[in-house]
Amino acid sequence: LSNLKTIIEKCSEGGEEEGSYYNLGIAQILSAYNLAVLTDLMGDVPWTEALQPGIIFTPQLDSQQDIYDVIFKFLDDGIANLSKDKGTQLLLGGQDFIYGGNAASIAKWIKFGYGLKARYTMRLSHKSPNYSEVINLANQSFANKTEEAKFIYNGTSTISPFYKFYTDRDYFGASQSLNDKLLERNDPRDEIFFKPNEDLDEIEFAINGSPAQVQGRYGLSAITNATAPTYLLSYHEIEFLKAEAYARQGAGTLTQAKDALRKAVVAAFTKNNIGLTAAVANDYFDTRIAGRLTTPEATLSEIMVQKYLAFYEEEAI
Repeated sequence: LSNLKTIIEKCSEGGEEEGSYYNLGIAQILSAYNLAVLTDLMGDVPWTEALQPGIIFTPQLDSQQDIYDVIFKFLDDGIANLSKDKGTQLLLGGQDFIYGGNAASIAKWIKFGYGLKARYTMRLSHKSPNYSEVINLANQSFANKTEEAKFIYNGTSTISPFYKFYTDRDYFGASQSLNDKLLERNDPRDEIFFKPNEDLDEIEFAINGSPAQVQGRYGLSAITNATAPTYLLSYHEIEFLKAEAYARQGAGTLTQAKDALRKAVVAAFTKNNIGLTAAVANDYFDTRIAGRLTTPEATLSEIMVQKYLAFYEEEAI
């Protein structure tokens, strides 16, 4: 957030790079993303007095409600700046680590901004429901997996931080409750998600809440690797948001909820490190999911379970 603040100041009115709307818009959207992660995890956090090293050493907390107002302003301003006529402005090129910085990347950054607005509008749904707006915003976001926002690692000079943490510390164990949900649905991802601990032949699952405090025992993730991407926002999350919004609107939009859920499941099955086909995903939906979607409440419950399964593990936050 400190780095992004510097970019915003340089590219805003009076700054040494005033008029660099592309850089400004990207910095504003990434500020919204990072600030939202911070408040979603921590609640009330410093902001108004924050990011002033050497000036304010103990910044006051801002309320999460006020923080969310800032998040939406960042997104609105970012989308507006990215939508301006760029003229002869230089593109970021290889310095845009998400979308490559070419002319086509501008539209993807805008879609990323709309997708984040959909995510955070849904976050606020228990305080001020606006499910039609979630759908409207989601429809202006990613149309397929090629547009989603994720950071790609090459496995040598850049390595997935989750993988690095995972391999540096033998602190992890495959979750019993996660496995139970997969088994209950005869989910083909159960054969992909896990592997035995090193030097063991069988996978043992850790009981949630009361695992043995030992290393080298429980099963491990089989999809973690040095090039596993960091997702900022995936296409399947957009479809999950639409499915949830339709389901929360009631029986009249249940068909739309089911259609969006199917798209989300297919996209999640075909993630690179999962590697299942669309045909397998559709068969799974028809035989293991469709029968559960009998009411808006039951549909909403299954949407949440499928979102939980799909987000293992690069989207765990």
